Amino acid sequence: MSYGGSSSGGRGGRRLEYGRTYVVRPKGRHQATIVWLHGLGDNGASWSQLLDSLPLPNIKWICPTAPTRPVAAFGGFPCTAWFDVEETSLDGRDDIEGLDASAAHVANLLSSEPSDVRLGIGGFSMGAAAALHSAACYAHGRFTNGIAYPITLSVVVGLSGWLPCSRTLRSKIENSQTALRRASALPILLNHGRADEVVTYRNGERSAEILRSSGFQYTYFKAYNGLGHYTIPEEMDDVSKWLSSRLGLDRPCG
Repeated sequence: MSYGGSSSGGRGGRRLEYGRTYVVRPKGRHQATIVWLHGLGDNGASWSQLLDSLPLPNIKWICPTAPTRPVAAFGGFPCTAWFDVEETSLDGRDDIEGLDASAAHVANLLSSEPSDVRLGIGGFSMGAAAALHSAACYAHGRFTNGIAYPITLSVVVGLSGWLPCSRTLRSKIENSQTALRRASALPILLNHGRADEVVTYRNGERSAEILRSSGFQYTYFKAYNGLGHYTIPEEMDDVSKWLSSRLGLDRPCG
């Protein structure tokens, strides 16, 4: 199943057209729904095929495709991107408007799921950055623009990514007991290859350190020797085991 959609957001207030959204239905009892966000220039189709192959029959996966927009890192050349980016690091300029628009789109995709189903967000590279921004919005209880964050997250996964808005995260969480409580209860898995040539390993490691020091105490970080900016079966196997454990999923038969 796939469907399109549109939303406003991004620098300059342009109206953004989202691409096709691919849905992988659960093969067993529906216990969790996870929105998975692709990397820069990719689309939802490639990840939906990989996620469909995982031994997680109780998870429904929603794999949207980002809008096509000019990207500063490519000299303004347009490609699919969850937000504008100049450099894939913690030290780059943050496109707050674009990050908020993507977080709102993801929350909207999850908002109609059944009340007894646990909700999560995951992503790769830029998709991981967008997922971590959603985690911060959830903990804070609102998007950066002040609008209330509408859903409850149970898990967040980031592969080969980085933490946007890292400079302001700690003060936002520390200033609210509710935010601290939400942050301290949200499990986050961050995986990163030591040979990543696009988002450096140090950026992944620092992201985990900042999340922990900001109150996200259940942030798990795993390094993979020799892994570049891509995923491997060993990593996806680790993701599957972690999700099964954190979400309390039924054990597959056989």
